[in-house]
Amino acid sequence: MNYRMIVLDLDGTLTNRDKVITPRTKEALLKFKQQGGVIVLASGRPTYGVMPLAKELKLQESGGYILSFNGGRMIDCRTGETIFAKELPISSNQRIIHMAKEYGVNILTYEDDLIITPNASDEYVQKEASINKLKVKEISDMEHYVQFPVVKYLMLEEGDYLAMVEPKVKASLGRDYSVYRSEPFFLEILPKGIDKASSLERLLLRLGMSKEEMIACGDGYNDLSMIKYAGLGVAMENAVLPVRKAADFVTHSNDEDGIAHVIDTFIFSE
Repeated sequence: MNYRMIVLDLDGTLTNRDKVITPRTKEALLKFKQQGGVIVLASGRPTYGVMPLAKELKLQESGGYILSFNGGRMIDCRTGETIFAKELPISSNQRIIHMAKEYGVNILTYEDDLIITPNASDEYVQKEASINKLKVKEISDMEHYVQFPVVKYLMLEEGDYLAMVEPKVKASLGRDYSVYRSEPFFLEILPKGIDKASSLERLLLRLGMSKEEMIACGDGYNDLSMIKYAGLGVAMENAVLPVRKAADFVTHSNDEDGIAHVIDTFIFSE
């Protein structure tokens, strides 16, 4: 099989524990691009938080795509065009923010290139800010402030507690929302039907490619949909167990150039 597209989650997959792309992985990806391959960066991060890695891989110059917000936005890097976007209905904002209060967890969302939250000092807010190089704006009354459409919310709390909150949120919001954890301490709330696989399907249709030509690599729960969907679904060695079980292939960890190993094994060896 000639794989023409590689889709990469970022944290725990493309980048190592220091959140950087190692030289060997970068070299393999640039070589893949030079041979006509398509690179897609697919992340739960907001678009602003994906851009530095897209620039590092020269996607603005030579082409490539960003799937941000777990598929809620899709950007053509060469043109800067937003080719797909779906947001939560404004009518759901107060309800979701109130639910976070009710369950005793913090919440954040995004306004332009800012994180907005009622508790800026929360360690998990700071983690999200650090990952995405975003500033944080503390809003004392989120329910009244957020009167505009947003792509997603993150509920934030220690993992064991958030695991108990997750089914309650799912039950309360019902079938019109996608609710899942991207990290033990991050509970994502997005519009129904938004996940990495569904947005990749739209991209493949646009490009006239098949899923059999696509490799998808990831490590977290929010990567499950695309790993099951892709022609070749790849789990990092450091991936959560359900992702490793769902994958067609388990590569080296993100600290051991797992992405370069995939490219060497399935693309350059052909």
